[in-house]
Amino acid sequence: MSSTRRPVWVDVTILVLAAVMFASMIALGNWQMRRLAWKLDLIESVESRAYGDPVPAPQGAGPEYLRVFATGTFAHDQSLRIKAVTDLGPGYWIMTPLAGDDMTIWVNRGFVPNGLDQTAWDTPDGRLRVTGLIRLDQPGGTLLESNQPETGRWVSADLTEMSRAAGLENVQTAYFIDAEVSATDRSWPRAGLTRLTFRNTHLVYALTWYAMAALFLVAMGYVVRARFKATD
Repeated sequence: MSSTRRPVWVDVTILVLAAVMFASMIALGNWQMRRLAWKLDLIESVESRAYGDPVPAPQGAGPEYLRVFATGTFAHDQSLRIKAVTDLGPGYWIMTPLAGDDMTIWVNRGFVPNGLDQTAWDTPDGRLRVTGLIRLDQPGGTLLESNQPETGRWVSADLTEMSRAAGLENVQTAYFIDAEVSATDRSWPRAGLTRLTFRNTHLVYALTWYAMAALFLVAMGYVVRARFKATD
C-alpha cells in the first residue's frame, strides 16, 4: 500500500498563514501598548488640570477637565434637566445659566434624584463665584437616545440647543462647568459627582495577545516537527 505525501504548496500555504496570524497577534499587542502609553498620558494630563488651582473660565474653548471659576448670577427660572444615572440612583443633572459680565455659561449645578420636590432644591441668589471643571459640549444626545428640545427632554448637554430652548444670547457653547462642592455640603442639587476615573485595561489586553502569540508559535513548532518526523 502506497502513501501519498501532502503537496509542498500546502505546507507553504499553512506556514504563510501561520506567520500572518503570528504577526497579527504581535501587532495587536504592540497597538495595545501604544494605547496604554496614550491612556497614561491622558490620566496624568487630566489629573494635573483637574486638581490644580482654578483659572478664569476662558472666553473660547478650553481643555476638558480644566479647573476654572466664573462669577455671575444664576438664572434659576431657565434651568433645564438632563437625564442621568449616578451612584445616587436615577435622576437629573440640573443645568442652570450663570449670567456674567462678558458671557453666560451653563453650569451643571449637580444631581437631583427622581421624585425630589423642587422646593427642596437649593437656589442661591445674588452674585456668586462658581468653581468647577470644564466639560465639553455634548450635541445630539447619546448612543441610545436623542435630545428632544421641543418636548424639553434632554439626555446630553447640547449647549447650542439648550441655549436656543432657554432663549439665551451671548452664551458659551463650547463647554459648560461641572460645579464642585465641599465635602460637607449635602444640599440638592448634589455637585461634585464628576467622574475622573478612566478604564485602563490596555496592559491586560497586550499581555493576552503576546501570550496567544507565544502559544501559537509553540503549537506551530510542534506541528512542523511532527511533519518532518512523518516524512523521515
